[in-house]
Amino acid sequence: MAKGHRPRRGSLAFSPRKRAQSHIPRFRSWPESNAEPKLQGFAGYKVGMTHVIMIDDTKNSLTEGSEISVPVTVIETPAIRVAAIRAYGEDTYGEKAIGEAWTNVLDSDLDRRIKAPKNHDVNAALAKIEGLVEDGTVTDIRLITYTLPSSLTGVPKKVPDIMETGVSGADAKAKFEYAKNVLGTMVDVSDVFGNGGIIDVAAITTGHGTQGPVKRWGINLMKNKHSRQGSLRQVGTLGPWTPAHVSWRVPQMGQMGYHQRTEYNKRILKISSDADEINPAGGFTNYGLVRGNYILIKGSVPGPSKRLIRLREPTRSKVSSIGEPQIVHISTQSKQG
Repeated sequence: MAKGHRPRRGSLAFSPRKRAQSHIPRFRSWPESNAEPKLQGFAGYKVGMTHVIMIDDTKNSLTEGSEISVPVTVIETPAIRVAAIRAYGEDTYGEKAIGEAWTNVLDSDLDRRIKAPKNHDVNAALAKIEGLVEDGTVTDIRLITYTLPSSLTGVPKKVPDIMETGVSGADAKAKFEYAKNVLGTMVDVSDVFGNGGIIDVAAITTGHGTQGPVKRWGINLMKNKHSRQGSLRQVGTLGPWTPAHVSWRVPQMGQMGYHQRTEYNKRILKISSDADEINPAGGFTNYGLVRGNYILIKGSVPGPSKRLIRLREPTRSKVSSIGEPQIVHISTQSKQG
């Protein structure tokens, strides 16, 4: 008789599979760049998916030069505001924030998220940071930005999402001059990325709550003869008696979904403000109509519709752009079934 053995299912690469701390994904690094100073990231809200017909520009592809159908994700990207400048220095324990300058031009919706500094002397804070930049104490300059979802009709919330965004360039002095120029202003996605650009995408996946080992890890259902405890959807064994310890490798029930995931080297196929080009009849399912700036990203993106999506310059790509794609047609067929 054959043994009832089967290797485990489910990748352990993302363990532990626990809930994300926040619905705002976090970038822990920013690419090093010698380019002109500008924002290295942006944020938008996921709308849904459709498909486009484009000319295949992949070198040595079997369909190079031909029209192909490509699935795309639509992300609505309203302008974001630069709220503050944050200066970083290095000590024995690594990077540490040593200065902050907040603008006085803040939207009233920001009070729904945080208590903005009151009676903040912007000029004094900027002078302090400038002095630290001059004496070489500052090693990096980053910007605190926030979204304005109240300007969207598809996202039913008014509370802004705040995040820290890197600035490209190698010279801290040039970064600081750029940061001073954009402090308190609105930045569009076209100021950061271009058509055909390569980006990294981070988002929080769809949450499924607590699930058992069959759905969470893909293990086999138990045979009736082997299941004397009244359940077919349980793990066969938690491990040996000796040592009396349950290994983290044992597939068990627990949180499924609502994890942060980062996808690398995604391609932007289109950046536009003409929403009529992509709005399907009846609007996008669970979202509605796009009314402002949007981008089309090749392939899928983690998370459900209305989820915050963060975009960043690529950290693992040898090129930042592979040319502007030739889009022949964008499907506006109804997604309502």
